[in-house]
Amino acid sequence: MDFGIVGNCQYSALIDRRGAVVWMCWPRFDSSFVFGSLLDASKGGLFSINAADDSEMGKQSYLPNTNILRTAFHSAQGDFEVIDFAPRFKVGRKSFRPTMLIRMVRPISGEPLARVRCVPTYDYGRAPLDRRLLSDRILFSSQDIKFSLHTDMPLNLIAEDKPFVLSKNHYMVFCMGSDELPNLKQTCESYLENTKDYWETWVKHCHLPADYQAEVIRSALVLKLHQFEDTGAIIAATTTSIPEAKGTERTWDYRYCWLRDAHFALNAFRKLGHFEEIEGFVNYLRTVVESADQIIQPVYGLTGEPKLKEEILTHLEGYQGKHCVRIGNQAHEHIQHDVYGELILAIAPLFLDLRFVANVMEPPRSMLLNLLLQIKRYMHAEDAGLWEFRNRSRIHTFSLLMHWAGSAKGAQIAEKYQYLEMIPLAQELEKEAREAIEKQAWNEELGFYVQARGSTDYDASMLLLINLGFIPTDHPHTKRHIEKLAEGLLTHNSLIRRYAHLDDFGSTENAFTVCSFWLAEAMGRIDQTAGGRLLFEKLLGCSNHLGLFSEDIDPVSLEQWGNFPQVYSHVGLILAAFQLSQPWD
Repeated sequence: MDFGIVGNCQYSALIDRRGAVVWMCWPRFDSSFVFGSLLDASKGGLFSINAADDSEMGKQSYLPNTNILRTAFHSAQGDFEVIDFAPRFKVGRKSFRPTMLIRMVRPISGEPLARVRCVPTYDYGRAPLDRRLLSDRILFSSQDIKFSLHTDMPLNLIAEDKPFVLSKNHYMVFCMGSDELPNLKQTCESYLENTKDYWETWVKHCHLPADYQAEVIRSALVLKLHQFEDTGAIIAATTTSIPEAKGTERTWDYRYCWLRDAHFALNAFRKLGHFEEIEGFVNYLRTVVESADQIIQPVYGLTGEPKLKEEILTHLEGYQGKHCVRIGNQAHEHIQHDVYGELILAIAPLFLDLRFVANVMEPPRSMLLNLLLQIKRYMHAEDAGLWEFRNRSRIHTFSLLMHWAGSAKGAQIAEKYQYLEMIPLAQELEKEAREAIEKQAWNEELGFYVQARGSTDYDASMLLLINLGFIPTDHPHTKRHIEKLAEGLLTHNSLIRRYAHLDDFGSTENAFTVCSFWLAEAMGRIDQTAGGRLLFEKLLGCSNHLGLFSEDIDPVSLEQWGNFPQVYSHVGLILAAFQLSQPWD
């Protein structure tokens, strides 16, 4: 995954080391791509800036503590750099986040020759656009959409795909619409400075562990980029249809908001000390839950839309020309009962964090009660589980764990506010969930908590029994549970899979990135910090050249697979880093 990411909480773009925008969906995360060569080299469009001879890949880095990407090119004629960013900064009290990509080209030495190609598309490559050269920009349009490339570069050389000498700084603004853009240089330079200031300030307000600060900062910036600020939703990943492993049919669209991620993402933001992101996500969850039917889905769209019809786009060749492309996600039809407990954990700040008082006059008491009643209703019901098995339902231990965690938090809230009708309900549910896990999930012969009632399956999510505090660190089961789970899920290079058994699509061989972070965190919690740090640092070595993670890692080659960047992976990194870090003092 040799890509960097830029974005502004409205959209994101992936840029490779040849200076090509290989993925960019507009006007928002779940829209059609404008540039999508990641999934089809011929139909996906192209926007590249590189050396004229295309002799070698550039070297990428971020401007420190920002989401501004620098790609430096070296050629026989000379060196130059490309600065890519999506403008984002405050104007008054509001965020300015236009649907705009700015690319700045700066000569460094010699007389470098550069080549610029810009061929946008739309409707997932089914809508080629007409091109028209105006005096100061190139206009791309169809009946339904218009894009403009504003630049001081020679328009005809761009249109004819010819190289030109870089003798000065040049500026490009790719945006929606056809309006003029006065003062191109001034606009780009001021937007760059303001965007740089915004990200640096945001990072300054991050609480960090004493160790692993650079990795936590980059993961925090990735997490921030995946929040759709308009509604507060947090998507699982920027892309769709990067397969979980080479040659697999497991290609999914992750440009939506999984409510399960609520607790984990909010916990990461809480560790980082960021409040506005928590507030935005909680408001999104309230909107979704209060407008939902009785059963709450595991996943919704960016504005809470419930229907995410899954469709295979057969006209696209797919990742590396070999994998099917999907848009939408069938998971919106799944039954996953863990969501009720996670939602209680997610809305808990409305009751327990005084910073919400100014914005929420009355905490959502009825919502809390309804979620507790849903836990009671579905305590012992079968579901698809955390891993969204499509053709099998069981009473999953992970769902019971979230019933326990949500009920425990509900009891804490009810006691604080003296919600007398809820106190015995929440306490009884907490007790019932705990007893169910102990009786149905613990297997004394195998020495670990199993995936589901009646099974003997290993499941990495059972590490969360430790990380969420269900099993005390000094409990007789704890170390044995971790050791046996790791033993059963272990693959090459000390990485672990999410489970070891066959599923709807066969076996899974690749390691699931966040699961190894869970293991490292759990080891830190049971005073095996040295081993946890060793595993954590091995994982850090599996990131790409910019410190970014996808969903899966090939345990032999250490090649990354799955949608990218993966929020879950970076959240796992943040939480493990805080657990494994030495104390500040």
